[in-house]
Amino acid sequence: MSLFALCYMFAAYLLGSISSAVIVCRLAGLPDPRQHGSHNPGATNVLRIGGRWAALAVFVFDVLKGMIPVWCGYYLGLTQFELGMVALGACLGHIFPIFFKFKGGKGVATAFGAIAPIGWGVLATMLGTWVLVFVISGYSSLSAVISALLVPLYVWWFRPEFTFPVALVCCLLIYRHHENIQRLWRGQEDRIWGKKSDEK
Repeated sequence: MSLFALCYMFAAYLLGSISSAVIVCRLAGLPDPRQHGSHNPGATNVLRIGGRWAALAVFVFDVLKGMIPVWCGYYLGLTQFELGMVALGACLGHIFPIFFKFKGGKGVATAFGAIAPIGWGVLATMLGTWVLVFVISGYSSLSAVISALLVPLYVWWFRPEFTFPVALVCCLLIYRHHENIQRLWRGQEDRIWGKKSDEK
């Protein structure tokens, strides 16, 4: 990687470190998502404690944290590998934010935003997988895990040059959901349809 790409990756990490869940909840006068609900500063937890509009604001901002650095990096002439590292940097920022004692969300929305610019085919299949699994199961965490498992295959089919970096991002997502996977296996995970959820 070039020095510019490394600096740009760090900038993406700093952008990813901005916790929109904490900021939106403070502006809206809502409880701190790190201390209420599932204690995860992400859109799903904000949905529980603050309602749809607050959750939508968090989701959109988290998507943009991943999308903007990758999109701009593409026009700045970064290589495919460097773009993948930028995407990884943004996700690492969301999951381990330097501004919030390295305690962040699970990175689903940010990863979605970072992967989306790769191509319309990847975007459509990734979104379609998440929605299909969610509609069938009602589990946001299961949707995220299955999507993370399948997205590298979609990328390999549409844009194979991005397969390795995208696979790294997806491995990070699966790791961050290890507690959800254990609860799903034990039948203890809450569906999003109810009032409780442990996702994101």
